[in-house]
Amino acid sequence: MKIAIASTKNMVCEHFGYCEKFTIYEIEQEQITNKTEHANPGHRPGFLPEFLSNLGVNVIIAGAMGSGAVDHFNEKQISTILGVSGDVDSVIKKWLSHDLKSTETVCIEHRHHGDC
Repeated sequence: MKIAIASTKNMVCEHFGYCEKFTIYEIEQEQITNKTEHANPGHRPGFLPEFLSNLGVNVIIAGAMGSGAVDHFNEKQISTILGVSGDVDSVIKKWLSHDLKSTETVCIEHRHHGDC
């Protein structure tokens, strides 16, 4: 399983589309087996779900994202966990211990970078 966390520096990014990178953890038998980082190739409608799907991602974790992006991830059978904040390593540990819950924070409109 691969879990991508939309991140800026080592923190979960408030909005997945504007993150600087995706921190991807590979998980086997509830253990982290690999951690890689991939630069965000750019925020365009429908592009990032395809990009992450091509990397084999099964779950995306972010602060928030638009409903269109959620729909695209659902089409790719990639689960979304939203409303998350904190250090990416702490967040993945919470996920591994089944303590990470999604608030399903969906952005209604995007007028300014950083505003949902």
